[in-house]
Amino acid sequence: MTTTIGTDFDAATTDAVAAAVAALAGRRIALLTGAGVSTDSGIPDYRGNGAPRRTPMTVEQFLTNEAARRRYWVGSHLGWRAFAAAEPNAGHRAIADLEAAGVATGVVTQNVDGLHVRAGSRRVVELHGTMRRVFCTHCGQVFDRRDLAARVEADNPWILIPENVPLGPDGDVLPESTDGFRIPDCSVCGGMLKPDVVFFGEFIPAGKFREAEQLVHTSEGLVIAGSSLVVNSGIRLLERARRRKLPVVIVNRGMTRADARATVKIDAGTSEVLSALASALPPSA
Repeated sequence: MTTTIGTDFDAATTDAVAAAVAALAGRRIALLTGAGVSTDSGIPDYRGNGAPRRTPMTVEQFLTNEAARRRYWVGSHLGWRAFAAAEPNAGHRAIADLEAAGVATGVVTQNVDGLHVRAGSRRVVELHGTMRRVFCTHCGQVFDRRDLAARVEADNPWILIPENVPLGPDGDVLPESTDGFRIPDCSVCGGMLKPDVVFFGEFIPAGKFREAEQLVHTSEGLVIAGSSLVVNSGIRLLERARRRKLPVVIVNRGMTRADARATVKIDAGTSEVLSALASALPPSA
């Protein structure tokens, strides 16, 4: 059977998408997504072409250096409102559609933006956590980020929220000054608050990675979208699929660490390709 790909792809991309459809048709697939899936929502990639140069804060800096922690909270607050206002794009919606059609078993994401959940995906494994929550490192109390933002502004009434800020992939910006900023603390015990995200230098919780492994284990194919696969967790999940001889489709602009290991590599935008896959793959019976 010939698959018609109804898009404006060039010939090479059209052939690659058709090959991906042929490899995945009739299979239940898992998806692994990285920052490239959210670029069409206005959230920049870490490593793609044109990505901003940045030096991410490590977990050790955050936990041990009050000045670094103050800088983090000012920058994070300045960027959070614009970050939180980002809307799911066609790629997020296509993944939710694949799940609703019974084609996708769920999505494992390296992103902390919550856009898969907002797009309607029901089974989402957030490997690196989420910016939606903050927790106390002392007593474990969890807070909604929206409530914390209101507290930050009440405690720091001088702080300005620019309408257009240079966002980082984690919703952070580089503030001009942190002088006088009051760092938020736990309203229950006064302990240190930390966003519910995996910082650089921090390990993914073992239970969370097992959940991701289980999703791949119960699937019959793997689509990796918008990730350069520099982070080892992505490579580990890809290898889980390859050991079971499952088809692996990689969708990413530019090279990834595992192009040679893919059944099909599609060098194109994730929104367009995921939408094409959602339209072409038959629903699960």
